[in-house]
Amino acid sequence: MSEPTFAANTPSAPTPVLSVSPVVLPAPGRAVDLQVRVSAPVTGSELPILLLSHGHGRSNHLSSLNGYAPLANYFAAHGFVVIQPTHLDSKTLTLDSNDPDAPLYWRARAEDMKRILDQLDAIERAVAALAGRLDRSKVAVVGHSMGGHTASLLLGARHTDPHDGTEVNFAEPRIKAGVLLAAPGRGDALSKFAAENYSFFSTIDYSRMTTPALVVAGDKDDSPHLTVAGADWHADPYFLSPSPKSLLTLFDAGHGLGGVSGYDVAETTDENPERVAAVQLLTWAYLRTALYPGDSAWQEAQNALTGVARPLGRVESK
Repeated sequence: MSEPTFAANTPSAPTPVLSVSPVVLPAPGRAVDLQVRVSAPVTGSELPILLLSHGHGRSNHLSSLNGYAPLANYFAAHGFVVIQPTHLDSKTLTLDSNDPDAPLYWRARAEDMKRILDQLDAIERAVAALAGRLDRSKVAVVGHSMGGHTASLLLGARHTDPHDGTEVNFAEPRIKAGVLLAAPGRGDALSKFAAENYSFFSTIDYSRMTTPALVVAGDKDDSPHLTVAGADWHADPYFLSPSPKSLLTLFDAGHGLGGVSGYDVAETTDENPERVAAVQLLTWAYLRTALYPGDSAWQEAQNALTGVARPLGRVESK
């Protein structure tokens, strides 16, 4: 008899999804207007909102509103309205590399998310099927890699501007919970390359990231181009921030966490559909319970993770 698997322990009842893109939001002062994809279940009301921030990967289109389908589709099929911006660092935009905030545009990324929340009325007008269906009191953010950094700023992490020494604060009170997927860690463990090219990373301060969050890290995600601390670096946002926080450590997972940035992506060196299924369920369940206290989804998802002969990871909380 075969051993039970994680997938076998996680029944799913997805709802059909509608997806509209690009929805173009006017953005005075931004290099280009802000384009977003909106995905939502075709039925349901009082739907929570999820802002999904893409990473800064090698592919041309995954780092845009066209990427991260495994996450966007799952969240939308399970009751969230998912809004995906194309940040200014996307290769689809080919902006002037001489911009002082290039190539990662870390400030503009956080500003994009605030702009989306400021323009929810415009999004409802552009996507008629959403009219009157949003619960604007239930907003969460999820980000992968550089998107995880963006999420951390919205959840309360701070920077010191490397140019003038001022504190940069993008904390967003409308966002009630978040998930950081393979996000950057502490600033004193940068590689030489990262310190020279992404100096803002050196000033990150997680001590005021007070909004509830789940940090997801792969134990094989050593990211040598970014850090000298190895895979543990990606768990820093959990250990260096105040409670309430949870940490999901995925066994044998690299930076792609099994393939969250797209279906069958060649650059996902740790491609593993079951691992992606674990990320989908556990991140959804965490946010479900964070937004709806008393909901049992988070505990049930943790039970599914550990209730197999070969667990895909472990969870700790504080």
